[in-house]
Amino acid sequence: FAMTLEGFWMDVGQPKDFLSGMCLYLAAQGRKKSELMSKHESVVGNVIMDPSVRVGKNCRIGPNVTIGPNAVIEDGVRISRSTIMADATIQSHSWVNSSIVGWGSTVGRWVRMEGVSVLGEDVRIGDELYINGGTVLPHKSISASIPEPAIIIKYL
Repeated sequence: FAMTLEGFWMDVGQPKDFLSGMCLYLAAQGRKKSELMSKHESVVGNVIMDPSVRVGKNCRIGPNVTIGPNAVIEDGVRISRSTIMADATIQSHSWVNSSIVGWGSTVGRWVRMEGVSVLGEDVRIGDELYINGGTVLPHKSISASIPEPAIIIKYL
């Protein structure tokens, strides 16, 4: 038995697959010239950003980024190939690439996140840290860099 579906389907159960699926979805929306695509001055490429998002000066967002309601992107932030959930804050001059930032989480100033890093809900990343492939469970505060991929269960 088979069923034809409109559009496309993809298993997005793993963070890397979620990010790949997001990129495919954004590319499809971009080709259709969808009204969902952001026209904010800081956007480069395919980006969906809720109208309630506050974006600071000298930011570069995109390509392949989604940002949820009431997120705050402070001055000088660079985001690419990432999802920023609702109520999250990316503080000034941070660099977020290939990452998922959970609901209500805060990424400190001058942080570099990459390597399919995932922050759960209400995670706090301190200033000037490097997060490389870290998966941080909800309601944690991180005060030390995560230079190698790891799952963080306790506070650092």
